[in-house]
Amino acid sequence: MSDQRVVVLGGGESGAGAAVLAKLKGFEVFLSDLSEIKAEYKDLLDQYQIEWEEKQHTESLILNADQVIKSPGIPDKASLVVKLKGLAIPVLSEIEFAGRYTNAKMICITGSNGKTTTTMLVYHILRNAGLNVGLAGNVGQSFALQVATKSFDYYVLELSSFQLDGMSEFKADIAILLNITPDHLDRYDYQFQNYIDSKFRITQNQTEDDAFIFWENDPVIRLELEKRNIKSAMYPFAIERKEKTNAFVENDELIIKTLKTLLTMPTAELALQGMHNTYNSMAAGLAASIMNVRKESIRQSLQDFQGVEHRLEYVATVKNVRFINDSKATNVNSCWYALQSMKSPVVLIMGGTDKGNDYTEIEELVSNKVKALVFMGIDNAPLHRFFDGKLKPCVDVTSMEQAVHEAYRLAESGDTVLLSPCCASFDLFVNYEDRGKQFKLSVRNL
Repeated sequence: MSDQRVVVLGGGESGAGAAVLAKLKGFEVFLSDLSEIKAEYKDLLDQYQIEWEEKQHTESLILNADQVIKSPGIPDKASLVVKLKGLAIPVLSEIEFAGRYTNAKMICITGSNGKTTTTMLVYHILRNAGLNVGLAGNVGQSFALQVATKSFDYYVLELSSFQLDGMSEFKADIAILLNITPDHLDRYDYQFQNYIDSKFRITQNQTEDDAFIFWENDPVIRLELEKRNIKSAMYPFAIERKEKTNAFVENDELIIKTLKTLLTMPTAELALQGMHNTYNSMAAGLAASIMNVRKESIRQSLQDFQGVEHRLEYVATVKNVRFINDSKATNVNSCWYALQSMKSPVVLIMGGTDKGNDYTEIEELVSNKVKALVFMGIDNAPLHRFFDGKLKPCVDVTSMEQAVHEAYRLAESGDTVLLSPCCASFDLFVNYEDRGKQFKLSVRNL
């Protein structure tokens, strides 16, 4: 094994973890990052005596790899990745690589929206039930690092389309597909079908012994299922019950039905309120039921779950104006969910790096619920093109502090200021977490 060379591209959470696992498995390892590597990851790499470079890719040290582990943020079209593939050097994801070194059961969640909340909720239920479970993927500590240094019987993995793209042999024992709406189309040649194919990779390699949980009424999923031969046992969920629906709502009761479980509880008792959160609770409850977690334990966990930071997170009320942080809404459909759950007039802060967004989806909700728009970005032209002349006031800002002050000025007593950007954060912020934290700080400084 040790004469094989593994090169890791990207020195963040995912890359550093993959490098450590490769090193412990006896590979010769080199990590390269075009940007600066954070001090904590340099320390980790040094601790395991892993060679690394930053702010450059030295091709002579990379193109001699036997296999390359690529961070999900690096597109397949990057010239270095194209060269590697031209040389027939396997390029895989951290998840694919780490999956080879664990026999743990995999509960995997994807979808355009709701995946972090559902992932955290599944993890919460399983941990409360006393299972030896790890949390990884797009959340928590690197999956590879946990495989390298810990020993879990189960993993709950949040998987983005980018992570799924680099996976070929990996298998989900339980796959959850929440929904599919256009997102990241800039990475998929602006072809929606390419993105759909990417999301459906969560079912690849599944057998009849595995489970596939999905939203039955998602039009994209429904059409796609007609074209595909999914081998795993199907567990659809929806608000209204059909013949084969396994989780649904009747008479304000959430009902989860599998071969071995019949769980009912009033929807009013769910910790997460709002239609989209009912779906998240259904998916998580189904996964736990399939794993034979006691229904009393599932019910308790669905009641006491605390929610996810930056996802419809209540921040504060200032002079009877509520502030909600939904910085994780990096696409239009996420913003649709947020607006749908609002009960009072909204001042909406949106904008950032536009990924080819179509704002038609939120047009009706904006016209019915939003009284003013604050556009926060370096280039707000796409927002102005769509919203100018259709609405009440539109204000441009270039910092979070400005955005919060303008939104507060436009709001009246009883209103809600909602940060739900529809866009990626990279124009003004490090990431959506940084954007959300700056929002919370600016609100608290009002």
